[in-house]
Amino acid sequence: MSDSTNIEALIHLIDDPDENIFLHVRDRLLQYGPDAIPYLENSWGEKDFGLIFLTRVEQLIHEIQFEYTKKQLQLWLEGEKDLLSGAIVVAKYQYPGLDEDHIREFIVEMRKEIWLELSHRQTAFEKVRIFNKIFFGKYRFHGDSKDFHAPQNSYINTVIDSRKGNPLSLSILYSIVAQSLGMPVYGVNLPNHFVLAYIDEDGINQFAKAGNKTGILFYINPFSKGGLFDEGEIHDFLKNLNLPASREYFEPCSNTAVIRRMLTNLISAFQQAGNAERVKELTELRDILS
Repeated sequence: MSDSTNIEALIHLIDDPDENIFLHVRDRLLQYGPDAIPYLENSWGEKDFGLIFLTRVEQLIHEIQFEYTKKQLQLWLEGEKDLLSGAIVVAKYQYPGLDEDHIREFIVEMRKEIWLELSHRQTAFEKVRIFNKIFFGKYRFHGDSKDFHAPQNSYINTVIDSRKGNPLSLSILYSIVAQSLGMPVYGVNLPNHFVLAYIDEDGINQFAKAGNKTGILFYINPFSKGGLFDEGEIHDFLKNLNLPASREYFEPCSNTAVIRRMLTNLISAFQQAGNAERVKELTELRDILS
């Protein structure tokens, strides 16, 4: 018997009044994974199976998608930990049918526009000025200060479509494009905020500023349209929070830490919305990266 025949036969047992039979059907369909989803979706339009059937189908589709997201996140953790791929995995938790090619093509397009204006003769400051002109000027990316904690500000697909996000999502997109252009721009995991660091690859700062121990040329705040600042402002920021000037607040963090922070932001957003089920699932995803 083919997989399609098996799946269809299982679907017709979804609304069986015997709970044990349903649980067996559920487990079998979960084993088929995403391959079962088209059959489950098509079953909605075949005939009226009743409210129990529709509710169970909807829950099954969500469970299959969630299990798939967990597997993809685990594979990402065990692989190269590409930042864009990690952000896409998280976005697929909420938008399983998102067009991944659209995201990648958009980034390639924006990268090309910035690349056309860059030159190896330019200083890091000049490169960032050009980058900001296109990223914030032409493409109009900006921080969403009105609905700061909204979940959609954390998903890379909705950030690209709406052109707005939170400090983390804007920093992720900014750094992905910058790194593809050879600009050494990486995330810094500050408490209550997230910024970017431009690495001092040429050792310029040791001549411009004595005692530079971080290896950072300057910092970038994508939430404030790419404003530049130095480590002194981080010291002031931490002082206002009564936090010690730990090294981790001045230097780049790993891509794993960035994606974990993204999941933490989503957990906080759904906690505020009172969605306990989403909080539970996102905590499971974050635990994979712990």
